[in-house]
Amino acid sequence: MNFVNPHFAEPHWLWLAVLGPLLLVALQRYSAWARRRQLGQLAATQFLEDLTRSYSPVRRAIKDVCLVLAVAGVGLALARPQWGEQAEVSRSFGQDTLFILDCSRSMLAGDVTPNRLQRAKLAILDYVQRSSRGRIGLVAFAGQAFLQCPLTFDYGAFRDALSVIDERTIPVPGTDIGRALDEAYRAMEKGERQKVLVLLTDGEDLELGGIRTAETLAKQGVVVFTLGIGTAAGTEIQFPNEQGKLEVVRDSRGEAVRSRLDEKTLRGIAQATHGAYFPLGLLGEGLAKVRRALENLDAGSGAAPARKFGVDRFHWPVAGILVLLVAESLIGTRRGRRDITS
Repeated sequence: MNFVNPHFAEPHWLWLAVLGPLLLVALQRYSAWARRRQLGQLAATQFLEDLTRSYSPVRRAIKDVCLVLAVAGVGLALARPQWGEQAEVSRSFGQDTLFILDCSRSMLAGDVTPNRLQRAKLAILDYVQRSSRGRIGLVAFAGQAFLQCPLTFDYGAFRDALSVIDERTIPVPGTDIGRALDEAYRAMEKGERQKVLVLLTDGEDLELGGIRTAETLAKQGVVVFTLGIGTAAGTEIQFPNEQGKLEVVRDSRGEAVRSRLDEKTLRGIAQATHGAYFPLGLLGEGLAKVRRALENLDAGSGAAPARKFGVDRFHWPVAGILVLLVAESLIGTRRGRRDITS
């Protein structure tokens, strides 16, 4: 048995281990005096020895000592004696990771297969199935932003929320990355827990507020990883009309709108929050790089070393209390037959 660093975890209970026995001894002495006084009233002094011949003062003393030690043991048990050491068992639940998914019309561009939005959804699903350990959440955005799934350990609920996102999820057209970052931050718990946002978009920030918002969030300890979806060359945006036929999105001059990946904006957002930018890739390999970056972030976060705790040993005084109480109840106050006759 390891006896390193013996101490009491709750030393304020030691007063019971000291005062309790003293009070009990005083009570026992008073009880003995009261018994002698009562016996003196029953018979003359010369007859008391014959009347109390079967009484054993030694046995009574042993019973009293057992009770005194039991009361002292109660105080010791409550004080929680500890010796030996054990390391804290670390149960890592990972970071709180909140995905921010662009579902604007530009995400319907087909420069990645089957289109940008579907490619992003498939990559997120693959990441959750392979790598996620902590709570995950989801914000969908276009011209507005909406918390689609609060932070949760229920990955099934997260997958259900992700599966229903399409270009009609946010009815307000446009792409406002700054508003999406704000909505995601409001969904995170405000505390010591590390806050990680993963932004998946083509980077076309029409409101131009993404980098400014990222700089503000960086002061709150938020880390944003950005994933660019699409290609620099881009392609025309096609969406299904009311008849279900694909229709090209056109600007006010009637020209086809061509959507391109804006890596500069996404790099700026990531750098402002000490995160990183990665292209999502044709197979979603960008999220695998995010996973490795998060592992490095954990390793370099300066986490405190595992603490050591004393090992509770209160069961020893509890066991002693039980033995003493049982022994006290089994010991009688009368002498044996041989002691009486001798």
